[in-house]
Amino acid sequence: WLEANGYTVEKSSGSGGSGWASFSRLSVVKPDGTPQDLFVKTASRSAKEMFEGEALGLRAMYDTHTVRVPEVVHYGDSPSGGSYMMMEYLDLRGSANPEEFGRLMGRMHLAEPTHEEARAGKFGFPVDNTIGGTPQLNPWAGEWVDFFRESRMDYQVQRAGSSELSRVWDQVKRDTDGLRALFEGAGPITPSIVHGDLWSGNYAATADGVPTIYDPACYYGHHEAEWGMSWCASFGPGFWKGYREVIPEAEGFQARRPLYQAYHIINHYNLFGGGYLHQGIGLLNQLA
Repeated sequence: WLEANGYTVEKSSGSGGSGWASFSRLSVVKPDGTPQDLFVKTASRSAKEMFEGEALGLRAMYDTHTVRVPEVVHYGDSPSGGSYMMMEYLDLRGSANPEEFGRLMGRMHLAEPTHEEARAGKFGFPVDNTIGGTPQLNPWAGEWVDFFRESRMDYQVQRAGSSELSRVWDQVKRDTDGLRALFEGAGPITPSIVHGDLWSGNYAATADGVPTIYDPACYYGHHEAEWGMSWCASFGPGFWKGYREVIPEAEGFQARRPLYQAYHIINHYNLFGGGYLHQGIGLLNQLA
């Protein structure tokens, strides 16, 4: 694709990988003659399975022009098999001001959505994607509570296959009128683009200190859902000070927080097994 579109590849080097993809760094010359470094992910599965959701999510966050997000150059299927995604390479060796990071995340959550369905008040995303290695379903829904209950929690609980977890989750739904009672006093809930998997491994800062986020599991949701992974994100008081300057804490957020954490904890059980099941049950018991 690069050569067909006027790029010249000068150098290529490996940069490790994850359980689902391999990474490399390419030094190229763009069609206009300027040099650029690209970060490339490759995988054995198709681009639709592996990279479409991530690429569209990165672009939706990038389009807010708030927190720094690597710009996607292209993604697609490789003629030799498998797939790839290319984005700008960022030198992530810096240290960000936590208050500024928090403010930028708040501005991202308040930005006008890129996609017309979200601008019309719907929650979801144009395509399904993944949360870790788990499919994440993103059908458009008119109500946030319905979307989170059905496309987030119901799906994860069903995948877990635990009768005890299912029992507790059913009890939560009965006790909270299908989660609606948890959102009394939350105010109007409008769609925000959320990163969806924001933990300490998915944010950093450029060499000149610009806060940067990547490896998303994006969708349009209530901005509070962003903090379901905060148990392993190392956000300090400075971050929250900056964020709350932009988006004050809504009534009942602390009571809803176990719900958002439970989604990710149960997903961790579905990915890794072990004690995450009992953690998830414990979080749901706080809601019942």
